Amino acid sequence: MPVLTRLVLPHAAPRVAAGRPADDEDVVFGLLRARWHGRGLELTGFARPNDQDTARPGSAWTWLTLRHQNRSQPPLHLRSRPRRMPEVTDDSAQPEHNHDWSGFTALIAPDRLRRGDHWLLGDWGIEATLFTRPGPARVRRRYGTLAPHWCGSGEYPPAHWVDHDVRLQPYFADGRLQLRLERPAVRITRTAPAPDGLDLGGVADACPSGTVLRLRHRESDAVVEQPLARTGNTFTVRVPYRPFTADGRGSGRLEHWDAELLRPDGGTEQLCLDERGGPVAGQHPLPGAPDRVLYLKHLADGRLQLCVQPAAGLVDRIAVRDGGFELSGHCPDPAADRLQLVLRHSGSASEVRTPVDTGPGGRFRVRVPAGRTGSDGVALPLRKGVWEAALEPVGRPGDGRPLLAAPAALPGVPAATTAGGKRILLQRRWHDTLVVDSTPVLTATERSAWTQRRLRTERYPAARRAPLREAVLYDVFGGRGYADSPRAVHAELVRRGARLEHLWVVDDAQAELPPGIVPVRSWSPEWYRALATCRYLVGNTHFPDFLERRPGQVVVQTWHGSLLKRIAHDVESPWLADRGYLAALDRETPQWSLLLSPSPFATPILRRAFRYGGELLESGYPRNDVLARPDPRTVAAVRRRLGVPAGRRIVLYAPTWREDQQRGDGDGFRLDLRLDLDHARHLLGADHVLLVRPHAHVREPLPGAGDGFLYDCGDYPDPQELLLVADVLVTDYSSIMFDFAITGRPMYFFTYDLEHYRDTLRGFSFDFEADAPGPLLPTSAELLGALRELADGDGGPPPGHAERYRRFRAEHCALDDGGAARRVVDRMLGLGGAGG
Repeated sequence: MPVLTRLVLPHAAPRVAAGRPADDEDVVFGLLRARWHGRGLELTGFARPNDQDTARPGSAWTWLTLRHQNRSQPPLHLRSRPRRMPEVTDDSAQPEHNHDWSGFTALIAPDRLRRGDHWLLGDWGIEATLFTRPGPARVRRRYGTLAPHWCGSGEYPPAHWVDHDVRLQPYFADGRLQLRLERPAVRITRTAPAPDGLDLGGVADACPSGTVLRLRHRESDAVVEQPLARTGNTFTVRVPYRPFTADGRGSGRLEHWDAELLRPDGGTEQLCLDERGGPVAGQHPLPGAPDRVLYLKHLADGRLQLCVQPAAGLVDRIAVRDGGFELSGHCPDPAADRLQLVLRHSGSASEVRTPVDTGPGGRFRVRVPAGRTGSDGVALPLRKGVWEAALEPVGRPGDGRPLLAAPAALPGVPAATTAGGKRILLQRRWHDTLVVDSTPVLTATERSAWTQRRLRTERYPAARRAPLREAVLYDVFGGRGYADSPRAVHAELVRRGARLEHLWVVDDAQAELPPGIVPVRSWSPEWYRALATCRYLVGNTHFPDFLERRPGQVVVQTWHGSLLKRIAHDVESPWLADRGYLAALDRETPQWSLLLSPSPFATPILRRAFRYGGELLESGYPRNDVLARPDPRTVAAVRRRLGVPAGRRIVLYAPTWREDQQRGDGDGFRLDLRLDLDHARHLLGADHVLLVRPHAHVREPLPGAGDGFLYDCGDYPDPQELLLVADVLVTDYSSIMFDFAITGRPMYFFTYDLEHYRDTLRGFSFDFEADAPGPLLPTSAELLGALRELADGDGGPPPGHAERYRRFRAEHCALDDGGAARRVVDRMLGLGGAGG
């Protein structure tokens, strides 16, 4: 594309018209950031055409035009500076066009909004014009307005006092960025607590005798009027506490009072907060109303609003520290001496809890971590996504107070730190609500749909022409961690001293790998290259749908479970077909060189369910070698990592997921626990611990975990280690029962929805009710009673189930002799040595 230069653009300046040009539908304009510095308001945004590349410097140029509400004023044209911003291409989520040079920065100098000594007060509309060159002899102009970003200053741009009494406020109206240049008639400049209320002080242009402060309660239309004490153009007014809690008011979760000055002639003026001389916004405990404060809130548009609400964490100082952020603020909560910070992932509902240091007068200080410690004791960076932040009183889960940024702290966000190679941001939403944004490991350039399409269609095919490298690429559930059968295959290759390079797929830096393994970021350029060039690919779930096995390349599909519930083509449900799963599976299975089977029972089911015609090896699962030949040192190490006290019996509850229990946001499935945890603590808590391992598809936290009895092990990287230390297993219809049967330890089945699961959701591959190696218990009370009875007895199989357990092991665990990894590696290397 021809480049637009500074010589071209002046001849194509935006046309001056009586009205604003209509927005073009084939271009997207947006504001990403806004900040004030010495020269004025700097706007960083983008203008992205939907039908054209803007991948080269100068391929796009954006002008901004400011139009005053009084059309007699001439418009102001602002030339912008183009910026390379790969995040614009990424945010477009389309693979057809590159928009890396759609970004721009423009400066609005306040002096341009005045004529001589007079400010041009009023509202200014901001129009954007995008210039591109679709051909050598033509400049194309497209028009629009800047839309808000999802967070930060691009959602709520900051205001600034450009003169002692003049304020410039950027704001969005109907999704369009505008400017308001105003001289507020009333400015609140100070506040001071009094025994029975608050004293507000300020300056007013006109404050005749008889002017009052009027407060109107939105929820009831109650009105409170307080007289002003005047001295020239300054005033003070007492705001008493009592009306906020009188007549049943003040008991709601959030109640609003709008404030204005009412003159004797009936005219009103809004109250603008002026905090240049010190903070005015703040929280003040309401007498006689436990856990309620009067919050003087500085709204995004500068106005004062009074709210009655539970105390929030009002942050007034932000500092970046190694591995996180240090926040200081005020939270006048009666329980403020025992607070904890809770970060809650908005997608998975995972939680990270951190203690809060409290001081006199409701002051607090807290370290917001950029990482988390898993249930195995390993420190990892926060998972990608947005983490909501709240202060919660200890012992009152869910009773959270949001973290709000005071006006003085707003310029300190976004703040950035790093953890585990990831960039972690402290960001704000809804003007002043603080959140933590853990950004992806991949850069915006790497992860954009445009780049991913080229990696898949160009780089991967090109890499397939390179020589194969003597290397193994391991993949566990798309990069979840060092676990499952690929872990056992790796350990066997290392034991043999095989002269191979070992690469491990890691998603979002959420895995700790042993020495000697090279981590490979999922979906990165090196991941595509490894798929194309490694001689051996070993995975326990689906490989990418574009994979084409090369001559000489060996693809080992270990799979990840035995066959109780039906899978793949055996499932008589439209749920799988509707999502294209079965069609993708049929494209994938011909690429497998080897499919593992855990038992003769599973072999025909796997072949039928996957419609697989290639080589199938009855080897047992390599992951179960540790259960067949348990190492006491490993058992002790796992108990230490979990923090289980010596002498406690371990009950592992590992339920499967339910396809009909999808979360409302469509991301994952609900934790439908059905287990009475309070009863469990009462009955078992003295000498047991309960480890809960939800299915990986479940995206909800375990309430009450971390109390010394209940352990949330949903993020434990290798469930085989949990099976290794468990004294008893509780499950429902999970294939984990086949693995645990190797140990010979007791199993119980919590089957509260047996008929529904059997007849509607999945169905079973054998007569589960007749052949299950343990009791089927439909209620929580029966299950917990059976566990107590087991502990008080001899600890053996439940009465009447010993023979059934023996038959189950004979049929399903015959190959679990501790040598599965050896058999798999023998065949894998044999295929590799034979050229695939």
